[in-house]
Amino acid sequence: MIYRLVSPSNKGSIRQLGGFPIFTAWTFFTKRYDFLWYHFKQSADPFFKFKVLQHDVVAMRGEEARKAFFESKSLDFLEGYKILMGGAPLLKDVEVDHSHAEDVSWFNKQLVILLNKNRLGDALPNLLEDINRRMEGWGKSGRIDPFKQIYDLVFQMTVRMASCDELARDHKTIEDMQKLYWTLEKSSTPIALLLPWFPSPSKKRKDAATKELFVKLYGIVEMRRAAKVSTTDPIDILLEQGCGTEEIVGFILGVVFAGVINTGINSCWILVYLASHPEWKTKVKTEINNLLDKYTNTSSGEPLHKRLSTIPMSAWEDDVPILDSVIRETIRVVLTGTVLRRNLLEELTLHGRQIERGDFVAYSLGDVHLNPGIYSRPDEFDPARFGPGREEDKKEAFAFLGWGAGRHPCTGMKVAKLEIKVIVAFMLAGFEFDLVDKSGKPVTELPKPDRNDHHQVSNFVSILLTQPRILIILSRRGPLENHAT
Repeated sequence: MIYRLVSPSNKGSIRQLGGFPIFTAWTFFTKRYDFLWYHFKQSADPFFKFKVLQHDVVAMRGEEARKAFFESKSLDFLEGYKILMGGAPLLKDVEVDHSHAEDVSWFNKQLVILLNKNRLGDALPNLLEDINRRMEGWGKSGRIDPFKQIYDLVFQMTVRMASCDELARDHKTIEDMQKLYWTLEKSSTPIALLLPWFPSPSKKRKDAATKELFVKLYGIVEMRRAAKVSTTDPIDILLEQGCGTEEIVGFILGVVFAGVINTGINSCWILVYLASHPEWKTKVKTEINNLLDKYTNTSSGEPLHKRLSTIPMSAWEDDVPILDSVIRETIRVVLTGTVLRRNLLEELTLHGRQIERGDFVAYSLGDVHLNPGIYSRPDEFDPARFGPGREEDKKEAFAFLGWGAGRHPCTGMKVAKLEIKVIVAFMLAGFEFDLVDKSGKPVTELPKPDRNDHHQVSNFVSILLTQPRILIILSRRGPLENHAT
């Protein structure tokens, strides 16, 4: 690949990459992290501009740029992703009237209503029952691929939180939906993004998968519409608000695609890091044991998922500060992708340089999450960096972006944290587990995230479940019933 850097032609302009736009765009879509940081390293300038076909994209870095990126009213969230990202299905692509389904403000409003603290507490027993049912299928011992089985758990939980009990219990339909989901995720090829009108095989697969998902979910919504007895499930609440079937289907798809990837990948990596850092694994395990000790009947003999379901939401939110730090550190290390906006309102001036109206703007989260000026030894897993006396994430504005920032905080943060926490609690209280390589031997080198593809890791790992764990917290207690039998 050949590029040349064009110096700013006049004061206030941004240095621009030369060469053929199609080649530049191809690398931006295939190796985005490497592409951005290669060009940032060519100059101390916090900006550079390049073409994606006819569109201008400004890459930015640094604290001032970060603050503007997350605070400016001129930079639009939705428009930033329409052209430069793919994957999530759009109902309009399959000629469906989508109305509010792609309206971010409407979508976020429904999330706030459906995923508030009280509703999460009510949903917790069903979520834990879902996890228990899935984990029982793992058997008493053996190996699991966290990047498969944990993703399965998160998909199951996300579907429940977005739809209804009938769908959440229909494992065949969920399995079919999950296959269609991954078809859509993998359909975001450079050709499909650069030439969305071209009938490529990936576009055909994406359209077919979107239609099939729509038909499945449409049938579920109509089934709930015809039901004689209403429930407190999300679909029924949306129906009571007068939402159309197409709107509800669009909402469910939006929740699934917004929630599964990040919650899934973070849950996987947390287990990998805990398995490879026994001191932190012990600390978090102690916190979970303390929750069970404080809020559950330790002599009841109830299954683990029943006991975990009696722990109140306030405890999950406030009584596990070590687990919170582990989640935060995992996200910091893993979340280094690129976030996007489009400048819709007016010309912006930063560092004396102009971002024109209509320009797309790209910010690499690695600029802050892997910044050695903010985080000491940024490539290392060290949850203590957020604790008293260090608080490294307070050194600059928006120094941690794991849950959004500024005008676009993550609306689904509460449910995402809850899903991660109950998965970790189940694993620590229900199993002994270690990290092994493909031959079943203990890993000698900790895997690293692929910065260009967050679905991938640097080398294959799996989690070895050596035995279901009989939990005896104190000598005065009897054994806890093994949840995996």
